[in-house]
Amino acid sequence: MSTALQSEKREIAPQSALRQLRHEGKVPSVVYGFNTESTPITVIERDLIKTIQEHGRNGAFKLDLDGKNVDVMLSDYQADVMTGKFEHADFLAINMSEELEVDVTIHLSGQSAGEKAGGVVQQPLWEVKVKAKPADIPEHIEVDVSKLDIGEAIQISDLRAGAKYEILNEDEETVVLISAPRTEAELEALDEETAGETAEPEVVKEKDEDKE
Repeated sequence: MSTALQSEKREIAPQSALRQLRHEGKVPSVVYGFNTESTPITVIERDLIKTIQEHGRNGAFKLDLDGKNVDVMLSDYQADVMTGKFEHADFLAINMSEELEVDVTIHLSGQSAGEKAGGVVQQPLWEVKVKAKPADIPEHIEVDVSKLDIGEAIQISDLRAGAKYEILNEDEETVVLISAPRTEAELEALDEETAGETAEPEVVKEKDEDKE
């Protein structure tokens, strides 16, 4: 494993102090978990980004906490929606010999035979729950769709063979399928349905008092 991510302990501080830390290129953070009390820290944002690039979003790495290397994972983080800069990070201290449950994204690869024939690729499942030791947690799961024809699908059961991790989703859950293109009649029906949903509701006229 590469160099540990350096951290500094910090005091609980008001928002103004946290903003100043971010202005200095530091990320207010906290570390907690296996054999580690919850401890407020800061890390250098540049070093945090490099660590994630090296180990991945789900990867385990070492955090230097007060001179002691602790195995951790990035448990959660908040980022500015406009700039993408880290605003806060949670590090989970882990036991490398114990299994964890984490969410792992699914990436599709290849162009399916069905898509080339006019079919439509649909991906109902973008993420799965995985159970594994930290060293065996994948950054993502790649699913090759190149052999799928129209009407065919890949389910969770198709992803289990040879994996070092356990997928906790049900076998019959569909990951990706290739559906047939819609007919002209189906497209027209969809247009009519959409037009009906967007039409303005008819204004209910007030009672004509002259009739009473």
